Amino acid sequence: MPTFLYEFEVPADIAAVAAFHQDTRVLRPLTPAFVQLRRVDPLADGSESEFTVWFGPFPIRWRAVHRDVGPTGFTDIQAEGPLAYWEHTHRFTVIDADRTRLSEQIEYAYQPGWRGAYGRVFFGRPALRFLFWYRARQTRRRLSG
Repeated sequence: MPTFLYEFEVPADIAAVAAFHQDTRVLRPLTPAFVQLRRVDPLADGSESEFTVWFGPFPIRWRAVHRDVGPTGFTDIQAEGPLAYWEHTHRFTVIDADRTRLSEQIEYAYQPGWRGAYGRVFFGRPALRFLFWYRARQTRRRLSG
């Protein structure tokens, strides 16, 4: 199963990083314009997020369920969406009193056939690198004050 890993540092302590991710309002600025948030439950074990990813006129619905929510991160798993499997783990690690490393690890699998080809185009490594670069940039901006 393919794995994607993206890590970055932010100028904030781990408590601020955890609080930042608990606030559902941060999803809007962390989400590129082609993603429409439809429903976001407060972050907790079993909570859900629903959104639509737009590729031009083509909508892709996605529903994620959260688990292992705690002060050092959480995991979201695709319950409905374009891939055969998607498990995204967010981990927060102390670097020092004023800096935290965020690690984003995704294990995923594509659908068979034409749906898999579609997934490879829109959810391949280049697209994931762009998405997480964007999120890292936005996270740093918001946590740096």
